[in-house]
Amino acid sequence: MSTGLVPLASTSQIERTPSREDGIPEDLEADLRAYGCKLIHQAGILLKQKQVAVATAQILFQRFWFVTSMKQFGIGDVGMGALYLASKLEECPLRMRDLINVYDLLLQQTTHSLTSQLSTKGKDVFKYAPMSYFGNTFYDLKDALVVAEMQILKRLGFNVHVVLPYGTLINYLRVLGLTSHKEACARAWGYLNDALQTPVYTLYAVPTIVSAAILLSSRHLGIPLPSTPPNCWWDLFDAPWEDVWSVCGYIMRLYRERSPEDQLRVAGMVNKKDVRKWLEDNPGACMPGMAIT
Repeated sequence: MSTGLVPLASTSQIERTPSREDGIPEDLEADLRAYGCKLIHQAGILLKQKQVAVATAQILFQRFWFVTSMKQFGIGDVGMGALYLASKLEECPLRMRDLINVYDLLLQQTTHSLTSQLSTKGKDVFKYAPMSYFGNTFYDLKDALVVAEMQILKRLGFNVHVVLPYGTLINYLRVLGLTSHKEACARAWGYLNDALQTPVYTLYAVPTIVSAAILLSSRHLGIPLPSTPPNCWWDLFDAPWEDVWSVCGYIMRLYRERSPEDQLRVAGMVNKKDVRKWLEDNPGACMPGMAIT
């Protein structure tokens, strides 16, 4: 990662991430990243955690996978570690036991929901089976959380500075005269939150990401903005058009149709053991040097 004010991935890290070097296809890695961030977001809601801590955790989570493979660490453990670390950074700490319980609940709930969709017997009522505090499961998860937090700090070189986009969005909306359009503001805010499930915060500067969120919201609502060269509104914010369009692509990919089988596959690869088993069953999925389509 670069050592500037906002750590961004290098070109080599973007082209060949550690996970892809280990044989995980690009699309599967993207889905696992998104699912890990979704778990962080859902856990933050259930724990009533501050949005700044949840957003910081998701950005740290995304950075981690540019220096480490999903074959070495599970997205569930790293997600817990990222949220636990971010809560300390934003001075709103969580109880370790609460975080572990919430993650256990979310994983059980997701598995039950997807399994029910595939079942021909109809939907069953979800019943949470809490773990025993005196069993090995809880203490294994506790150890995994501590290790994950330590590994995030170690592998990111303790460079955990994060710039969140929300203040920038408000300033840009004021400049463009869009603060009176409540739906446009809400949509742009939502796109920024959804973008946390993608690697864009580790690939592009905040002005570019904010410009992409405004572009998507204005086009979906049909709000006219000056877009004819040389009077393009994104040039006000030093956001290159190619980068803005690329960020839009990352965000829109999240909304594509997904089959229950694909969702179940991703939900079943939360742990590193599951990822390794998948790699053993699919040895030629993404060989080093293979072009990704």
